[in-house]
Amino acid sequence: MKAAVLVFPGSNCDRDIAVALERVTGRAPAMIWHKETALPAGLDLVVLPGGFSFGDYLRCGAMAARSPIIPAVRDHAARGGRVLGVCNGFQILCETGLLPGALLRNAGLKFICQETPLVVSNANTPFTAAYGGERETVIPIAHADGRYTADENTLNRLEGEGRIVFRYQGEAPNGSMRGIAGIISDDGAVMGMMPHPERACDPSLRRMGGWGVFQSLLDAA
Repeated sequence: MKAAVLVFPGSNCDRDIAVALERVTGRAPAMIWHKETALPAGLDLVVLPGGFSFGDYLRCGAMAARSPIIPAVRDHAARGGRVLGVCNGFQILCETGLLPGALLRNAGLKFICQETPLVVSNANTPFTAAYGGERETVIPIAHADGRYTADENTLNRLEGEGRIVFRYQGEAPNGSMRGIAGIISDDGAVMGMMPHPERACDPSLRRMGGWGVFQSLLDAA
């Protein structure tokens, strides 16, 4: 699988994602600075990592969504290429319109960093197929603006089309509507999730809850 990781000013999980991708695929991804205007040829996957792009000024992800590289990401997704946004990357994807809804300040108005039990709501996607019959996993979260919000029509459409792929078990720690932790686009090419799978895919740490995301993408490629 040929992958690329975007790098914005303030990204702090780009190297973590790169390490996870190399661990799973055996191949280091390309690291693409946000001011580039083109992606490498033949990519299977583009990842928008977590962090605090542009210091979260204006709105989380709003400035990054207007970076020169974003039109190339749009074109990649339009061709059916996979796009994964994690945490700040999810916020950016919502700001670009590649995913619906928005990520607002956590209900408790505090930064949350903790291991988080999740439900795999849809294991029939290129991002989750490796979970198979495993319907529960644990992946850490670390965010202050992770409360997924959308209008009722959008929420109903996401539910009806099976586009909610991860939910928080029990009460959402950030107050996300309908417990949403991750969604995919209507064509299944783009996924955004607030939990950090790259922080839970190292056998030596005995934290493997996020491995299924990367294995699924490798299998799909």
